Amino acid sequence: MKVAVLDFGKTNSKLFVFGQDGRILDERRTQPKWTRQDGFSVLDEATLHDWALGAVTDAVENHGVQGVMVSGHGCTFALVDDAALTHPILDYEQEPPAEIAARIDRRIPDFAETFSPRLPLGFNYGRHMLWLQEVDPDAFAAAKSILGYPQYWSWRLGGRAVSEVSYLGCHSHLWAPRSQDFSSLVDAEGWRGQMPGFARAGSVIGERRLGGAAQPIAIHNGVHDSNAALHAYRRQELGPLTVVSTGTWVVVLNPDCPLDVLDRDRDMLVNVDVDGGPVPTIRFMGGREFAAISGGWQGAIQHGAVLQAIDAGIMALPSFAPGGPMPDRPGRLVGRTPDAAERAAAALLYVALMVDLCLDLIHSQNTVIVDGGLNAGGLLAGLLAELRPGQAFLQGATLEGSATGAAALAFESVGRDFAAEAPEPVHATRFGGLTGYRDAWRDHVGGQAAAIKAAGGAR
Repeated sequence: MKVAVLDFGKTNSKLFVFGQDGRILDERRTQPKWTRQDGFSVLDEATLHDWALGAVTDAVENHGVQGVMVSGHGCTFALVDDAALTHPILDYEQEPPAEIAARIDRRIPDFAETFSPRLPLGFNYGRHMLWLQEVDPDAFAAAKSILGYPQYWSWRLGGRAVSEVSYLGCHSHLWAPRSQDFSSLVDAEGWRGQMPGFARAGSVIGERRLGGAAQPIAIHNGVHDSNAALHAYRRQELGPLTVVSTGTWVVVLNPDCPLDVLDRDRDMLVNVDVDGGPVPTIRFMGGREFAAISGGWQGAIQHGAVLQAIDAGIMALPSFAPGGPMPDRPGRLVGRTPDAAERAAAALLYVALMVDLCLDLIHSQNTVIVDGGLNAGGLLAGLLAELRPGQAFLQGATLEGSATGAAALAFESVGRDFAAEAPEPVHATRFGGLTGYRDAWRDHVGGQAAAIKAAGGAR
């Protein structure tokens, strides 16, 4: 059996063909496009759909895949009737007008109920739902179903409309993790009747005949991408884990963190796993910040450049994107003017130092798995292992933990084995001066010592 996984990221969207041995047999990539329409930034859904349908059809014809699964980034919803969207899908990177924000933000449930901090833009997609409902109430009235982003694509490809808990529970304001039910906002706005029945991530929710295949392929219910990465490793019975999932966002998930230490002002929240369990989380927009700091650097980062940045005290100070544990600070570089390679090194060091801080704040003292595109070449994981010698570090055998977890869910749902590669041990880097660089960075950002001491994180 083979499964196609569509992994819809904010910056890049990908298709992977997985075999039961966990190997990726083929892949394709594109970038979603965003356009302006009626005062909103919205997804060019038609173009992305055409790419996705073509990629899946080719996977059916060339590899004989028997199912298609979806992994999707958070913060995004879709309104649909029986056949189509009733409004284009909103880009989560836009802020409601101030006068609307003042009204809708008063209706947001308390953090103690949803464990969703009040975040800017559409990082809580319930906030964007309130905005759209004010501006275009007819789109809501016409909608039969309110779908999470992965569920939209599963439905669009031929599945039925369903809800899924890992996506609804992703800092949306729509879910109450303790009661494992919709939040008070859903009932206050009258949305419960438009929320479809639940299906577990990976379950078969339809089928579709594509290309020249003799049999239709299964359509599997999609999943939130970072929770898919968490599932990929949890299923391997590796013991207590913190997962650092990297991409446009760096998401740090530690199921062992007490809920009462979560700080709403530091982008700390509760995600919900595929079975509805609470997963304490902290995050920042690390991929976006790496690109901003490095000037869009592509390719490997040389160890020599990292050493030069450390020795020269070239460092990036937060923040270069909205949200994160140190919001409302303007990002800046300090130290002498770097060359391009040193800028890239400073950008990776910034990501490592931010993850290190997040691990303290999320009380991580267990094994850490570093996953995703920012760990290309293993340098990020190696830096973290050097910064935190008291913890064991592993790294994903591939950079595609979210897609691998999504594939596992699809195979498991039909009773098939899926033998994903085990994560690999991480060897700490050996950069003289790295610990002092970290201490200087924390002194620069200011105010961190008390928070870190209170967090009691591993060092």
